[in-house]
Amino acid sequence: MRVVLLSGIWPPDVGGPASHGPELARFLVGRGHSVHVVTMGDAEPTERPCPVESVPRRLPFPVRYSLVAARAARAAARADVVYASATYAAAAAASLAARRPLVVKLVSDPAYERARRWGLFGGTLEEFQTAGPGWLRRLRRVALGRAVAVVVPSEYLARIALGWGLDPRRVVHIPNPAPDVEVQAGAAPERPLFVFAGRLTRQKALGVAFDAVERVPEARLVVVGDGPDRDELERRAARLDGRVELRGALPRRETLEVLAGATAAVLSSDWENLPHAAVEALALGVPVVATAVGGVPEVVRDGENGLLVPPGDVDALADALSRVATDRALRDRLAAAARPSVAELSGERVYGRIEELLREAAG
Repeated sequence: MRVVLLSGIWPPDVGGPASHGPELARFLVGRGHSVHVVTMGDAEPTERPCPVESVPRRLPFPVRYSLVAARAARAAARADVVYASATYAAAAAASLAARRPLVVKLVSDPAYERARRWGLFGGTLEEFQTAGPGWLRRLRRVALGRAVAVVVPSEYLARIALGWGLDPRRVVHIPNPAPDVEVQAGAAPERPLFVFAGRLTRQKALGVAFDAVERVPEARLVVVGDGPDRDELERRAARLDGRVELRGALPRRETLEVLAGATAAVLSSDWENLPHAAVEALALGVPVVATAVGGVPEVVRDGENGLLVPPGDVDALADALSRVATDRALRDRLAAAARPSVAELSGERVYGRIEELLREAAG
């Protein structure tokens, strides 16, 4: 099977889709398939399990998006199926031009993400479904309407997506996988260490995490990742007397090693689908303190493998961090339940299911 894979981000970028793309490509190549990647980036791709074409992100949006569509169409003409985890309109155009089936993986509501990024809407994801700019919602429906299968990592997003007029038979729930790599944590930190790993964007609401950590004298926060909010977050961190450290983007293994050494992972997001960072932390035996948004409660269960708090509530997040930092029995109980709670989400099982979908589409 020959697959064209489109991704909006790719290593050295960080974030869930930047992990998903290389892992899926590596899995498919290992299974004997041919994969060709088309993506966008600020730097040369650092992972190449297969041929990777990267369109410079510095180009104006209409230019780079058109280039992604054109290069994907050219590659798709020699492929059996197109798979996209972002750039859905470009993927649909390439699929149509090459007359190849399209399978997409939703990492969020693309119309909502764009509306927030462009400052066109400030409400919640749920509110956007009826009150967001209609033209963006129509474009989303057109881009996704060509897909023969739409993969959604959470039941939460599946319910949202079914409201877009998609054929329910084409919406397939496949959770994000837990990492299959074994990593060694460093020496136990002298004081409770909380870790955030992911894209530094408004969605992640890291300002709330910074404020919460400031209220917990025992705690320290390490932030691994990069993104458009990095400069602002570095200025805020500089005022916290070393309590918050931004390490920038790290290679995947190093990121997992930092996570493995954490007292708990922190996710302070205002909205989410099913974050890779939460699944990864749990797979490493690290409990998660997170906001109860989107599909997060489907993997982080309050009081079992982590703690859940309302979004935007600094006091609640600070209280949860303090409980984990000071209550050793609670911390040990949450950590003991972390790894077993995601045991069913092996990469072999999850990526194998996606491989089945691609085979069905290509057939």
